[in-house]
Amino acid sequence: MEFAWKFGVVMLIALALVALPGGGNALDVVLTLLTVSFLAAIAYLGYRLYHQYRLDIDSLNPNLRLALFGSVGLAILTFVATDRLFDEGGIGVLVWFALLALCSYGLYWTWTRYRAYE
Repeated sequence: MEFAWKFGVVMLIALALVALPGGGNALDVVLTLLTVSFLAAIAYLGYRLYHQYRLDIDSLNPNLRLALFGSVGLAILTFVATDRLFDEGGIGVLVWFALLALCSYGLYWTWTRYRAYE
């Protein structure tokens, strides 16, 4: 019963943002604020992880460090170019997913080489 009540409240808020006069603009503002706060949370997480593992990152092989920072940089550029890639249609969406898959593989490759006993 509690879930249904909470779901109803969320649905009423969504209906108010869409149906009320000027609701489209209010919805754009709310979605922009949510996006900015989500990206700020990701940036803060990256900042904290960098400071927590700074010694490990600095002691990496230069090739591994290049793969790590290159993957993170490419992921940031991909997120920045999301609108342009999605405007291109289906091929842009495929390129977006391919770039993020490449970034994920670069991070995974760096992590497995770092954890490997050699």
